[in-house]
Amino acid sequence: MEKVAVDELESRMGPGSVRASLTKALGLANLGANHYELAPGESLAFGVHAHEHQEEVFVVQEGAVTFETYPDRDAAVAGPDGEDAETVVAHAGEVVRAAPGEYQRGQNDGDDHAVVFAVGAPQDPGDLDLLRDCDSCGTRTAHRIELTDDRDAILAVCEACDGETARYT
Repeated sequence: MEKVAVDELESRMGPGSVRASLTKALGLANLGANHYELAPGESLAFGVHAHEHQEEVFVVQEGAVTFETYPDRDAAVAGPDGEDAETVVAHAGEVVRAAPGEYQRGQNDGDDHAVVFAVGAPQDPGDLDLLRDCDSCGTRTAHRIELTDDRDAILAVCEACDGETARYT
């Protein structure tokens, strides 16, 4: 049996205040697990995304998280104003599941701090399709995530125009 103290884990760079991986710390072989702490306006993910093989479960422990969800890529590209867009708000004590191939992004749209425990299985999610709004392109486009040369920030970069749409430190 393995046990870790979440507050002793190192936080990774990304869109949330705290992004702590439990996967290696617990020696997980078949699923991934993460602990997130989100200030108002912060997100669980780098953008709207879908994992080819992995389903994800999000347990909201404190606060509330608003999930933007879409059944497929076309709906996700159309965005929140499209006819297939759905918004799901999960409050403390509630659990949300995203199926493999389902596009989603969770964000703290409230005024209070949010804490979320997330698990995904299988551990290897397969291909990731990440979409973000690109001001230069004027639409929601495919993105890649990369480290800066000095490895002090993570960038979200538009695949269509190579424009940087976010920087996380």
